[in-house]
Amino acid sequence: MKRRAFQLSMAAAAIAFSTSAFAQAKWDLATAYPATNFHTVNISQFAADVDKASGGKLKMTVHANAALFKAPEIKRAVQGGQAQAGEILLVNYQNEWQVFGADGLPFLADSYDEAAKLWKVQRPVLEKKLAEQGMMVLFAVPWPPQGVYSKKPLNSAADLKGIKWRAYSPATARIAELVGAQPVTVQAAEVSQAFATGVTESMMSSGSTGADAKLYEHVKYWYDTQAWLPKNALLVNKKAFDALDKPTQDAVLKAAADAETRGWAESKKANGESLDKLKAGGMQILPAPAQLKTDMKQVGDTMLKEWLAKAGPEGQAMVDAFRK
Repeated sequence: MKRRAFQLSMAAAAIAFSTSAFAQAKWDLATAYPATNFHTVNISQFAADVDKASGGKLKMTVHANAALFKAPEIKRAVQGGQAQAGEILLVNYQNEWQVFGADGLPFLADSYDEAAKLWKVQRPVLEKKLAEQGMMVLFAVPWPPQGVYSKKPLNSAADLKGIKWRAYSPATARIAELVGAQPVTVQAAEVSQAFATGVTESMMSSGSTGADAKLYEHVKYWYDTQAWLPKNALLVNKKAFDALDKPTQDAVLKAAADAETRGWAESKKANGESLDKLKAGGMQILPAPAQLKTDMKQVGDTMLKEWLAKAGPEGQAMVDAFRK
């Protein structure tokens, strides 16, 4: 009897071990952008890579187009564990902590090379802050360079006075204030409707955002100001990550590194393709007039001074490291 009981207990233990060894984790990954956007396509590939590399031990469901949480809700959802992972636009959280908004400062980093240099000095500072909030950043990918969409021709910042301007971050709202436009908060999923109904008439954003929203149906002009390249970052709840076994964690980190490299290349590709799409739809893709660019650079100088005053020594050290 004792031997039989021992054999049964050992068998039960073996089954339990086998079950735990092959336990499958399921994560919800929230993003605010359409499934066809290059960011979302990249994230979906990341999820597939993790599934394959982990042997199916971690499966992520990507919830695109703000289907699970709206853009401003995603960071809190990941922090609180309502979603194990989520993609955020870093500049949206500048009011919470100034460093989140570093890559939304006009003309601080205005090319892919400069954006990569900024990310190199921004990431360690960001990782420290997110760790305090119970999160990790897995990777970040920039949007293409930002330009100005407008329903009417623009020659200078004076032409923006009084115009309804889409603001999606503290920085874009501040630009509106500095040029005398009327800031209107509009999330990415609502851009097309906002322009179609006259809620907004102008904004600073990438060609990719305009192509996603088919803005050529409502807007005639896009001016290539190359103002900044804001980044989307994929965050993960630290407890959820720590609950994975070491091989699965390694699979996530490897897939994340690959996704970052791939995402930057896809951003460059998307820039050209999206502008071609806008042009094919009838939008005029134009270089920024000299006066408009001069005016916007003055706005950028003002905003950098304001940002440094709020960011303090931490922000100053980061900008100094970036400019070395």
